[in-house]
Amino acid sequence: MSDTTKTATLTVDGQSYELPIHSPTAGPDVIDIRKLYGQADIFTYDPGFTSTASCDSTITFIDGDKGELLHRGYPIDQLAGKSHYLEVCYLLLYGELPTAEQLEDFEQRVTMHTMLHEQMKNFFSGFRRDAHPMAIMVGVVGAMSAFYHDSTDISDPWQREVASIRLIAKMPTIAAWAYKYSIGQPMVYPRNDCDYATNFLRMCFSVPAEDYHPDPILSRAMDRIFTLHADHEQNASTSTVRLASSSGANPFACIAAGIACLWGPAHGGANQACLEMLREIGTPNRIPEYIERAKDRDDPFRLMGFGHRVYKNFDPRAKVMKESADEVLELLGVDNNPTLQVAKELERVALEDPYFAEKKLYPNVDFYSGIILDAMGFPTSMFTPIFALSRTVGWISQWKEMIGDPQNKIGRPRQLYLGETARDYIDIENR
Repeated sequence: MSDTTKTATLTVDGQSYELPIHSPTAGPDVIDIRKLYGQADIFTYDPGFTSTASCDSTITFIDGDKGELLHRGYPIDQLAGKSHYLEVCYLLLYGELPTAEQLEDFEQRVTMHTMLHEQMKNFFSGFRRDAHPMAIMVGVVGAMSAFYHDSTDISDPWQREVASIRLIAKMPTIAAWAYKYSIGQPMVYPRNDCDYATNFLRMCFSVPAEDYHPDPILSRAMDRIFTLHADHEQNASTSTVRLASSSGANPFACIAAGIACLWGPAHGGANQACLEMLREIGTPNRIPEYIERAKDRDDPFRLMGFGHRVYKNFDPRAKVMKESADEVLELLGVDNNPTLQVAKELERVALEDPYFAEKKLYPNVDFYSGIILDAMGFPTSMFTPIFALSRTVGWISQWKEMIGDPQNKIGRPRQLYLGETARDYIDIENR
């Protein structure tokens, strides 16, 4: 963070304190309060940290009012439209788009690490057969530190690099195996002659009796889902990864913490909630009823998949995801899928309704990604694991940036204490 001559003055009980103001390359200015507690014996109160910058970063920038999402300065729609997931992974990890030689080397390194340690199959079998795939992913990713001892020393740059590649490479295998285990099918090993997205689809849908060769449209749609979810600045799961890593925890434990946070329905479960809503609606003829309920402030029903907490205008990822959704539905059809019929009609009705236009409640990335995943044949229980797979590179990029930050210190939020003050212990016979 660059120094600046601008300051803010805070007056408390007649005493004034000068606080530095930092100007970022994009976004609002930031008041630096790091020395406030030491100088004034006072600290700030910000539940959810929505008005607090916990770090400085060069990875991702979001302007919710403009509907802008940039990775290392590149707009997300350009990356999703012209690039592919592993190239975006390289960009997030190393700061620049790769040359052809650099990309080939990076893709080769990822491909060579997609296999899991064979003994980890025994770890999967320790879960109940009906275990949620996210429960399996939290456990398996955390357990990687017990299988890959040569990449847990965070003080060693080379071990950090190896851990990064391993996590990106093995996460599709872990997610696919969690899915296979949950449905009682044999686990499918990755293949080195498949691209990243195709490999994942094949591990999910292939069986020993018959191989699976996804249509390139499906592979491209899967790759776009990965790309559009790769990073999203300091969200809850990313902040969790940073907080865990601030203690010096190994990378596998930190990413497992991020997966656990993502599992929350308020974070990673949005596309699953969207599909559940579409199934609740049931048939297209019931859409007007639910549209009216969505407009009624006294009705608890909310139209899931429309609008976004961060984006006050439109979700910049949604346009690209809509293109993929249209391509997938054209390929697979919707005639025999009532959920997808509801989705297509709901999208049309909402986009034409002045109420949603005025409130800027446009379909977001979760609406379209849920449609795509459902059309491909994924159960809703796999939606969040796929989100975790996609976001892994963002978590790792943020983790690596934090480890290399000289200002890094263990996270320790303060509190506004409202409990009892000091009081003496009362013997049990006198209570």
